Amino acid sequence: MHHWLIKSEPDVFSIDDLARVSREPWSGVRNYQARNFMWKDMKSGDLALFYHSNAKPPGVFGVARVVGEPYPDPTQFDAASEYHDAKSKPESPRWWLVDFEFVATFPTPVTLESLKADPVLGEMMVCQRGTRLSITPVDPLHFKRVCKFGGWKP
Repeated sequence: MHHWLIKSEPDVFSIDDLARVSREPWSGVRNYQARNFMWKDMKSGDLALFYHSNAKPPGVFGVARVVGEPYPDPTQFDAASEYHDAKSKPESPRWWLVDFEFVATFPTPVTLESLKADPVLGEMMVCQRGTRLSITPVDPLHFKRVCKFGGWKP
């Protein structure tokens, strides 16, 4: 099993939104490295820290789980979508996604400030200057530690 950190702006889609809908396709990712994580590395059952970006405060607010296999992101073919990609064709899609299901909301959110302040968690990719990927791998030790700080036992 792998562990991940997935970012979303809470005014676009929050951990509470995922809890409400139970399962959601993680569409609209338009970075090749993040796409490759979903397409080639994520497996059903992998757990992800759900991070609210561009929030006050930013941080980890819960946990989601990968459900099913990757499949082409349908928004790439929808001309009305802000994620439309005119160069992508159904016979050779460029963008892939996975579905996530809700697992838990943390009783205590783990802010970016507290991640950076912890000598162990400060090593996470989300804490590194210049790392703006919406999906990053997470070391199992870091995953467990963030969950502990958030008051949730995996």
